[in-house]
Amino acid sequence: MNLFKELYRGLIKENPTLVLLLGMCPTLAVSNQAINGIGMGIAATFVLVGSNVVISLLKNVTPDKVRIPIFIVVIACFVTIVDLSMNAYTPDLHATLGIFIPLIVVNCIILGRAEAYASKNGVLASLVDGIVMGIGFTCGLTVLGCIRELLGNGSIFGHRLVAENASTILVFILPPGAFIALGYLIAVVNRSLKKKTS
Repeated sequence: MNLFKELYRGLIKENPTLVLLLGMCPTLAVSNQAINGIGMGIAATFVLVGSNVVISLLKNVTPDKVRIPIFIVVIACFVTIVDLSMNAYTPDLHATLGIFIPLIVVNCIILGRAEAYASKNGVLASLVDGIVMGIGFTCGLTVLGCIRELLGNGSIFGHRLVAENASTILVFILPPGAFIALGYLIAVVNRSLKKKTS
Protein backbone atom coordinates (compact mmCIF):
# COMPACT_ATOMS: atom_id res chain seq x y z
CA MET A 1 0.00 0.00 0.00
CA ASN A 2 1.48 3.32 -1.10
CA LEU A 3 0.67 5.87 1.61
CA PHE A 4 1.46 8.88 -0.59
CA LYS A 5 -0.85 7.57 -3.29
CA GLU A 6 -3.60 7.01 -0.71
CA LEU A 7 -3.11 10.50 0.72
CA TYR A 8 -3.28 12.01 -2.77
CA ARG A 9 -6.51 10.05 -3.35
CA GLY A 10 -8.12 11.44 -0.19
CA LEU A 11 -6.83 15.00 -0.51
CA ILE A 12 -7.17 15.61 -4.26
CA LYS A 13 -8.33 12.81 -6.55
CA GLU A 14 -11.37 11.64 -4.53
CA ASN A 15 -11.72 14.53 -2.07
CA PRO A 16 -15.17 14.04 -0.48
CA THR A 17 -15.95 17.77 -0.43
CA LEU A 18 -14.36 19.16 -3.58
CA VAL A 19 -14.50 16.25 -6.04
CA LEU A 20 -17.15 13.75 -4.92
CA LEU A 21 -19.38 16.55 -3.54
CA LEU A 22 -20.49 14.52 -0.53
CA GLY A 23 -21.51 15.96 2.83
CA MET A 24 -22.62 19.28 1.38
CA CYS A 25 -25.01 20.11 4.23
CA PRO A 26 -22.33 20.45 6.97
CA THR A 27 -19.85 21.81 4.44
CA LEU A 28 -22.04 24.77 3.58
CA ALA A 29 -23.52 25.26 7.04
CA VAL A 30 -20.49 25.29 9.34
CA SER A 31 -17.69 26.59 7.12
CA ASN A 32 -18.15 30.30 7.88
CA GLN A 33 -15.05 30.12 10.11
CA ALA A 34 -11.89 28.06 9.71
CA ILE A 35 -12.05 26.70 13.28
CA ASN A 36 -15.53 25.31 12.60
CA GLY A 37 -14.19 23.51 9.54
CA ILE A 38 -11.38 21.89 11.53
CA GLY A 39 -13.73 20.93 14.37
CA MET A 40 -16.30 19.35 12.08
CA GLY A 41 -13.58 17.66 10.01
CA ILE A 42 -11.88 16.10 13.06
CA ALA A 43 -15.24 14.91 14.42
CA ALA A 44 -16.16 13.32 11.07
CA THR A 45 -12.68 11.80 10.71
CA PHE A 46 -12.92 10.12 14.13
CA VAL A 47 -16.30 8.66 13.22
CA LEU A 48 -15.10 7.63 9.76
CA VAL A 49 -11.98 5.85 11.03
CA GLY A 50 -13.75 4.12 13.93
CA SER A 51 -16.75 2.98 11.93
CA ASN A 52 -14.59 1.80 9.01
CA VAL A 53 -12.51 -0.39 11.33
CA VAL A 54 -15.49 -1.89 13.18
CA ILE A 55 -17.49 -2.50 9.99
CA SER A 56 -14.47 -4.14 8.38
CA LEU A 57 -14.13 -6.41 11.42
CA LEU A 58 -17.83 -7.34 11.24
CA LYS A 59 -18.05 -7.76 7.45
CA ASN A 60 -17.97 -11.57 7.51
CA VAL A 61 -20.64 -11.91 10.21
CA THR A 62 -23.04 -9.19 9.01
CA PRO A 63 -26.09 -10.54 7.15
CA ASP A 64 -26.76 -8.73 3.86
CA LYS A 65 -30.39 -8.02 4.75
CA VAL A 66 -29.50 -5.92 7.81
CA ARG A 67 -26.10 -4.50 6.88
CA ILE A 68 -27.27 -0.86 6.48
CA PRO A 69 -29.02 -0.74 9.89
CA ILE A 70 -25.92 -2.31 11.46
CA PHE A 71 -23.72 0.28 9.76
CA ILE A 72 -25.91 3.08 11.10
CA VAL A 73 -25.82 1.69 14.66
CA VAL A 74 -22.00 1.44 14.53
CA ILE A 75 -21.72 4.98 13.14
CA ALA A 76 -24.18 6.29 15.75
CA CYS A 77 -22.03 4.84 18.57
CA PHE A 78 -18.99 6.79 17.36
CA VAL A 79 -21.04 9.94 16.80
CA THR A 80 -22.31 9.71 20.38
CA ILE A 81 -18.71 9.49 21.64
CA VAL A 82 -17.77 12.57 19.59
CA ASP A 83 -20.88 14.50 20.63
CA LEU A 84 -20.40 13.89 24.36
CA SER A 85 -16.63 14.50 24.20
CA MET A 86 -17.01 17.79 22.34
CA ASN A 87 -19.73 18.90 24.74
CA ALA A 88 -17.41 18.16 27.69
CA TYR A 89 -14.09 19.48 26.36
CA THR A 90 -14.95 22.08 23.68
CA PRO A 91 -18.39 23.40 24.65
CA ASP A 92 -18.11 26.58 22.53
CA LEU A 93 -17.31 24.62 19.37
CA HIS A 94 -19.99 22.08 20.26
CA ALA A 95 -22.56 24.86 20.57
CA THR A 96 -21.45 26.41 17.26
CA LEU A 97 -21.64 23.13 15.32
CA GLY A 98 -24.93 22.28 17.03
CA ILE A 99 -27.17 19.82 15.22
CA PHE A 100 -24.53 19.05 12.59
CA ILE A 101 -22.62 16.82 15.02
CA PRO A 102 -25.50 14.34 15.52
CA LEU A 103 -26.21 14.55 11.78
CA ILE A 104 -22.82 12.91 11.12
CA VAL A 105 -24.76 9.65 11.60
CA VAL A 106 -26.44 10.14 8.23
CA ASN A 107 -23.54 11.88 6.51
CA CYS A 108 -23.20 10.23 3.11
CA ILE A 109 -19.38 10.29 3.33
CA ILE A 110 -19.41 8.02 6.39
CA LEU A 111 -22.17 5.69 5.21
CA GLY A 112 -20.77 5.64 1.66
CA ARG A 113 -17.28 4.61 2.79
CA ALA A 114 -18.77 1.96 5.08
CA GLU A 115 -20.82 0.46 2.24
CA ALA A 116 -18.38 0.90 -0.65
CA TYR A 117 -15.07 0.26 1.10
CA ALA A 118 -15.04 -0.99 4.70
CA SER A 119 -17.56 -3.78 4.11
CA LYS A 120 -15.42 -5.18 1.28
CA ASN A 121 -11.82 -4.66 2.48
CA GLY A 122 -9.53 -5.61 5.35
CA VAL A 123 -9.08 -3.69 8.59
CA LEU A 124 -5.79 -1.98 7.68
CA ALA A 125 -7.04 -0.84 4.26
CA SER A 126 -10.28 0.42 5.85
CA LEU A 127 -8.33 2.27 8.54
CA VAL A 128 -6.16 4.00 5.93
CA ASP A 129 -9.23 4.80 3.82
CA GLY A 130 -10.93 6.38 6.83
CA ILE A 131 -7.87 8.47 7.65
CA VAL A 132 -7.25 9.77 4.11
CA MET A 133 -10.93 10.50 3.41
CA GLY A 134 -11.21 12.21 6.79
CA ILE A 135 -8.14 14.33 6.08
CA GLY A 136 -9.57 15.25 2.68
CA PHE A 137 -12.91 16.26 4.24
CA THR A 138 -11.15 18.25 6.98
CA CYS A 139 -8.90 20.06 4.51
CA GLY A 140 -11.83 20.88 2.23
CA LEU A 141 -13.85 22.33 5.11
CA THR A 142 -10.87 24.23 6.54
CA VAL A 143 -9.82 25.79 3.23
CA LEU A 144 -13.42 26.81 2.55
CA GLY A 145 -13.67 28.20 6.09
CA CYS A 146 -10.43 30.17 5.68
CA ILE A 147 -11.63 31.71 2.41
CA ARG A 148 -15.04 32.64 3.80
CA GLU A 149 -13.66 33.99 7.08
CA LEU A 150 -10.96 36.04 5.34
CA LEU A 151 -13.30 37.58 2.79
CA GLY A 152 -16.23 38.01 5.17
CA ASN A 153 -14.48 39.01 8.42
CA GLY A 154 -10.93 39.88 7.39
CA SER A 155 -9.54 37.22 9.71
CA ILE A 156 -8.40 33.59 9.76
CA PHE A 157 -8.83 31.45 12.90
CA GLY A 158 -10.03 34.61 14.63
CA HIS A 159 -6.76 36.49 13.98
CA ARG A 160 -7.39 39.75 12.17
CA LEU A 161 -5.38 40.07 8.92
CA VAL A 162 -6.83 43.32 7.61
CA ALA A 163 -7.32 46.64 9.33
CA GLU A 164 -10.41 47.10 11.51
CA ASN A 165 -11.81 49.80 9.22
CA ALA A 166 -11.13 47.82 6.02
CA SER A 167 -14.14 46.72 3.99
CA THR A 168 -15.08 43.05 3.97
CA ILE A 169 -17.55 41.18 1.80
CA LEU A 170 -20.32 40.28 4.23
CA VAL A 171 -21.98 37.83 1.85
CA PHE A 172 -19.14 35.33 2.39
CA ILE A 173 -20.07 34.67 6.00
CA LEU A 174 -23.72 34.24 5.01
CA PRO A 175 -25.19 31.09 3.36
CA PRO A 176 -25.00 32.45 -0.23
CA GLY A 177 -21.27 33.06 0.28
CA ALA A 178 -20.79 29.38 1.04
CA PHE A 179 -22.15 28.45 -2.40
CA ILE A 180 -20.04 31.09 -4.15
CA ALA A 181 -16.78 30.17 -2.38
CA LEU A 182 -17.38 26.43 -2.75
CA GLY A 183 -18.18 26.82 -6.45
CA TYR A 184 -14.91 28.63 -7.13
CA LEU A 185 -12.94 26.14 -5.02
CA ILE A 186 -14.46 23.18 -6.89
CA ALA A 187 -13.66 24.89 -10.22
CA VAL A 188 -9.99 25.33 -9.20
CA VAL A 189 -9.70 21.66 -8.13
CA ASN A 190 -11.42 20.40 -11.30
CA ARG A 191 -9.17 22.55 -13.47
CA SER A 192 -6.03 21.22 -11.78
CA LEU A 193 -7.25 17.62 -12.08
CA LYS A 194 -7.98 18.09 -15.81
CA LYS A 195 -4.48 19.48 -16.34
CA LYS A 196 -2.97 16.42 -14.68
CA THR A 197 -4.95 13.99 -16.85
CA SER A 198 -4.31 15.78 -20.15
